[in-house]
Amino acid sequence: MAQVADLHLAIEIPNSRYQDFVTAGEAQLIADFACASHMVLGAALTTDWRGVDLAAQAVQVNRGGEVVALGKGSNALGDPRVALTWLANELISHGMHLQAGDAVITGTCVVPVPVLVGQHLTAQYPGLGEVSVAIAA
Repeated sequence: MAQVADLHLAIEIPNSRYQDFVTAGEAQLIADFACASHMVLGAALTTDWRGVDLAAQAVQVNRGGEVVALGKGSNALGDPRVALTWLANELISHGMHLQAGDAVITGTCVVPVPVLVGQHLTAQYPGLGEVSVAIAA
């Protein structure tokens, strides 16, 4: 973690060709790029995030002002730091590595929220801040 320069709050915007991606199966989802599509990366936090228990960090997603998902950091492989460490080690096992300036999404903390063009999402991370996005065509 000493090599991590900044922490950014983010919203991952998945996309899948599967209507019901939950039952599509692991192999299908991997072949579908794990439903990865876009991300909204907030500004680097200016608060002392290194002392925060990221596994216990609450997350609330609002769509159009209505709470539509609740989660916590431990939903990302038990702890976002564990997810980041796994990725770094996995890349090394394939002769690659993370480089300065790389942005890494450590995994979602909430279940994917259906969203339509014109809707507005806000992810709130109490004590850390929030990040939002308006979905455009």
